[in-house]
Parts: sequence; structure tokens; C-alpha cells
Amino acid sequence: MRRDIFQAIADPTRRAIMTIIALQAMTPNAIADHFNCTRQSISKHLRILTECKLVKPEQQGREIYYSLEIEKIKEIDKWLNPFRKIWETRFNQLDNVLSTIKKQKK
Repeated sequence: MRRDIFQAIADPTRRAIMTIIALQAMTPNAIADHFNCTRQSISKHLRILTECKLVKPEQQGREIYYSLEIEKIKEIDKWLNPFRKIWETRFNQLDNVLSTIKKQKK
């Protein structure tokens, strides 16, 4: 079943997992140490993230290490970019209004 990346990142645990492995690949057990849930629960989250290609498993000996897929994260950023521009414009407009009010009070 192909999952949508936005469904994957909607879950706070999955977002936290992505944050944890952003700097360094980790095993499921190492990831699970950061949470108050079962190893099976972390495995389920990792499976969903893997299906969405947000994380990549890599076998190293007997262990599987999960790392963040930066290219897929760029897709999310690309989708967010128009919204970021809208907010930046609105904040700039608010800055201008506040500046004008501040000048009028002097």
C-alpha cells in the first residue's frame, strides 16, 4: 500500500523519529530508547516512514540502520514554499503597520 507522505508526517511520533535520525542513522532499538512505547510500535512507524520513502533502511551486519531521505524531505519543503511566501508577506505587512503606528505615537 502506497502511503501519502503527509499522512506519515501527521503523526507526532513519526516526526520525532525523523528528527532523531536527521543527524545520525540509528537502529530501531536506539530509536525506541527515546520513546515511552514498545519496539513493535517504533517498527510500525519506521515501516510507514520507509513506505513513504522518508527514511531509508540500510543493513550493516546484523543491524538495520535507518537514516533520513533528504530528497523526499525536499518534496515537502517544495510543497510548503508557497505558504511560506504568503506568511512572509503577511509578516512584512504587519511589520509595516506596526512601524507606522510606532511613528504616529512619537
